[in-house]
Amino acid sequence: MNPHKVPLWLRWLLPVVLVITWLGIAGVGGPTFGRLDEVSSNDQASFLPAGAEATEAGDWQAKFRDSKEIPAVVILESDAALTPPQLGEAAKLKAGIQALRLGSAVVGPIPSQDGNAVQFIVPVSSSNELRTHVQELRDAVRSGVPGVHAFVTGPAGLTADLVNAFGGIDGILLLVALGAVFVILLLVYRSLVLPLAVLFTSMFALCAAILLVFGMAKMGWIQLNGQSQGILSILVIGAATDYALLFVARFREALTHTSNRTRAVVTAWKKSFEPILASGATVIVALLCLLFSDLNSNKALGPVAAAGILCALFAALTLLPALMALLGRAAFWPFRPKLLPDDEREPEIATGLEGQKGLWRGVGTLVSKRPRVVWVASTLILLVAATGVLQVKANGVPQTDVILSASDAVDGQKALARHFDAGSGSPAVVVASQSAAGQVLEKVKATQGVGDAYLLAEGSVPLTGAPGAPSEPAVRDGKVLINATLNSAADSVDAENTVKSLRSAVKVADPGALVGGVTAIALDTNTTAQHDLAVIIPIVLVVIFFILMLLLHSVVAPLLLVLSVVVSYAAAMGVSAWVFNGVFKFSGADATVPLFGFVFLVALGVDYNIFLMSRVREESLKHGTRPGILRGLAVTGGVITSAGVVLAATFAALGVIPIMFLVQLAFIVAFGVLLDTVLVRSLLVPALAYDIGARIWWPGKLARRPVPLAKAAEEERAVSRF
Repeated sequence: MNPHKVPLWLRWLLPVVLVITWLGIAGVGGPTFGRLDEVSSNDQASFLPAGAEATEAGDWQAKFRDSKEIPAVVILESDAALTPPQLGEAAKLKAGIQALRLGSAVVGPIPSQDGNAVQFIVPVSSSNELRTHVQELRDAVRSGVPGVHAFVTGPAGLTADLVNAFGGIDGILLLVALGAVFVILLLVYRSLVLPLAVLFTSMFALCAAILLVFGMAKMGWIQLNGQSQGILSILVIGAATDYALLFVARFREALTHTSNRTRAVVTAWKKSFEPILASGATVIVALLCLLFSDLNSNKALGPVAAAGILCALFAALTLLPALMALLGRAAFWPFRPKLLPDDEREPEIATGLEGQKGLWRGVGTLVSKRPRVVWVASTLILLVAATGVLQVKANGVPQTDVILSASDAVDGQKALARHFDAGSGSPAVVVASQSAAGQVLEKVKATQGVGDAYLLAEGSVPLTGAPGAPSEPAVRDGKVLINATLNSAADSVDAENTVKSLRSAVKVADPGALVGGVTAIALDTNTTAQHDLAVIIPIVLVVIFFILMLLLHSVVAPLLLVLSVVVSYAAAMGVSAWVFNGVFKFSGADATVPLFGFVFLVALGVDYNIFLMSRVREESLKHGTRPGILRGLAVTGGVITSAGVVLAATFAALGVIPIMFLVQLAFIVAFGVLLDTVLVRSLLVPALAYDIGARIWWPGKLARRPVPLAKAAEEERAVSRF
């Protein structure tokens, strides 16, 4: 449609309708942000696949209790032996804890062998009020016994502290991310209006994503947790800003060729639609590949993040053009783009370098004069950095190391290890046949690393044989439950090794026996995550390769682009491993970190290559491949670098949440995006493509397209201007 033939009221009506529609979406989606906790869960057991042994054991364990409860462990510790009055107060404390009615019967007080501590096992209902219940328990025990240090730890305490750590997602994370984006856009565009328009686009996209994700979680289609919630916010803001910058660059360029802002918007939309759509589709498909994961937490992130990218895509292609149509040149105030003279508006004559400064001309000169040296040197730098991959320790971390801020539960776990079997309160759970119960119990007790083991009677009471104790074990469908207290902390590597030994030992006496519990859940999570890494990486690479083939009409270019982002990912992981081990002194990394880092870096790295190569192909169709590469590099250099800095800053904002997984993911993606933007997309890819020349488009027609002699001479002159 020719904008000149569109009635004036229609030119205003459509943008206004789009803006009002998005205002309505934001009005509903914004308040929904605060309701995500209603459909969110941070229960690690729910992340496992249904077929995991720990999951099956957990299902059986649920049959032995009337409600879903998580044990909290209360530790009362003194610097010296507890006095008789203190022990008397501890005994009275049990009645106070029971009066809170947090769950079933409280076990304890259990004194330590050194006499310096006692512990209680307090079952706590695993409802949405878990954090409140744990806080009530902490308030009660801190004033219960004078002269002692009181802690609430165990699975309930650690889960509550984990939820508290995620509490910053709603406010601090968004403020930091949006503040970083605003400052960067202000520096790049030196405009007060444009950064606000881009931020509105990003925030409205996030509101739409929240509505979509909340609905899917409410209907039970997905599992939402604190990790995916934080990643959703950052991913939507970063992606929407990236797409907006690409559109804005085209819009600004169009304004130099026409005084009609409607025509400029239409031109910018047509020119940016394909790369934005291809970029968004690539990220969405890559994220949906997580559905092939066996780990439920990975599987859940796929549709959550894909929904966010979809909303970012729609906002960038509808809301932002509407805002630009209403604002026109005023969006760039006070540095409005000027209309070029008529002789500079001719597409065949325009070089595409308008507004570019010396930096990208200098990069183009380097690429054109020494292409092989540039891409070989860039590759060597990446390969050296990639050697750090050998230092990656992604086998999981103790749960006490997951929370990086102060944690009462973490302190309590250390106190527990000082005075009791470190696995107290988080026993391994063995499900065995009733007929083989005695033999299985003997195998459990004989396993190295097990401190104590007992059959469970009715009411979650240990079958001890003491006077007044139950004489028969609890039986459900022919199965009995055995609790095994481990010598090592439940979240330690030693405890995981003990669980492996237990599984081998009990199956000798009962082939159908299952071993579950907190340690088994962590073990099965790590094992499944490593399997997912080996399965999903090839799927993502193949899918992205075919999308690039469709976009670029080539086999060679997509192959080289995929290889470049893989090497870039390896380099980012290598440097990250050195930083995590040598600088931050982290004990390791969650087993899902390499997979999430791969999905985000490869998908987003291909994003920038799509922005670059789609423009290179456009310029190559008019000017030839090698001049097209230099023109495409010059025109996209500033906008892609700005987009990379914005995305890196938004992901870096994840570091404000004191959760090791998010801090590590923030560094990997932020550093990887900058590495890809500065080295891979600016030097490696253009230099490699320039060295290969027209063969980069093989087997497409562009690889065989002849260039007229007159045109070739013009191209050489264009190249020489860099």
